Amino acid sequence: MKKIFTLTALSLLVLSANAQVTAHKFFDNWSIGVNGGVVTKTVGKTSFDDFGRVAGLELTKQITPVWGLGFEGEAGFKTTGFKTIVDNTNVNLLNKVNFTNWFCGYKGVPRAFELEGIVGVGFNHYFEGSAVKNHNEFTSKMGLNFNFNVGQKKAWTIALKPAIIYGLGDNKYNVNNSVVELTAGVAYHFKTSNGKHHFVKPQLHNQSQIDALNATINGLRSDVEQKDGKINDMNRQIRNLQNQLNDARNRKPIVETVEVHTKSEKMTLESVITFRQGKTIVDAAQLPNVERIATYMKNHKDCKVIIKGYASPEGNPEINTRLARERAEAVKNILINKYGIAANRITAEGQGVGNMFSEPDWNRVAICTLEESK
Repeated sequence: MKKIFTLTALSLLVLSANAQVTAHKFFDNWSIGVNGGVVTKTVGKTSFDDFGRVAGLELTKQITPVWGLGFEGEAGFKTTGFKTIVDNTNVNLLNKVNFTNWFCGYKGVPRAFELEGIVGVGFNHYFEGSAVKNHNEFTSKMGLNFNFNVGQKKAWTIALKPAIIYGLGDNKYNVNNSVVELTAGVAYHFKTSNGKHHFVKPQLHNQSQIDALNATINGLRSDVEQKDGKINDMNRQIRNLQNQLNDARNRKPIVETVEVHTKSEKMTLESVITFRQGKTIVDAAQLPNVERIATYMKNHKDCKVIIKGYASPEGNPEINTRLARERAEAVKNILINKYGIAANRITAEGQGVGNMFSEPDWNRVAICTLEESK
């Protein structure tokens, strides 16, 4: 029994002999096969009549291209001289070592011919004709598989399988308590998750290819960093421009009152009323400028006022035209309704977009011009 476990342990060492293949799932690399052949005693006079017949079914899980595990069940016919149809049954757990892949390497596709060694333990049950006395014993099976992988996809394997089976009823290997069998079989390999019926070798790259890819990646990273720097600079410029625009919008316009004496001895007085963007309502802060016009007109009964409304250049032209007109009308209505100035002394006109001031926002105004003859 110690020899069996020693051989089993040695076969497990081949797991490390094929680390270059890809990992696979549990349900990958399974195969099922049927076997049939003859069996006879290893020693003693043997004639053709001494040969028994065996048939079996085998399920194999290939762990690596080198090593696999198989579960085999066989039935013997006319092997003991008893009168039962099935003389004995034998089940085996087999370690399988692919010597071809172990020593020659696995190239990603099974070869047309491969040599495989097997070693394992099993349990044998003998039937006797009276069915009163049954005989059971542990067994040890060793052999070679001459595998021929056929088909374009290598999905089928035809094998010739010579082997020797020891009965371990006395707990030792005794050639006198052994049989040799010669079977032939065919196995089908199920399709795996990689789309093949066998292991697939991964695509490996040499160091120069890896270095070239790393250089490309580093170059792309450098380009991204440069572009990020440009984007940050542009964002800073946008913030600065936005701050300047906000300062300009919040800056109070300069209101000037100008007296002009013309050569025709006419005196003119102007007052500027500013408006917020898109608005036609006079803010409370601008009412003193309107009141200045009203006071002057109350003190000078013969003077008249011309109110011209303007809009800043941004926005839709039609909307700007309407805003300019309504701003002039808004100042006119305050003079009439709040200060009691007669409507026939007031002329209100919309002038569209204004260009009197250098800052575009300052052109949202209504300019009141007083005229009186001396």
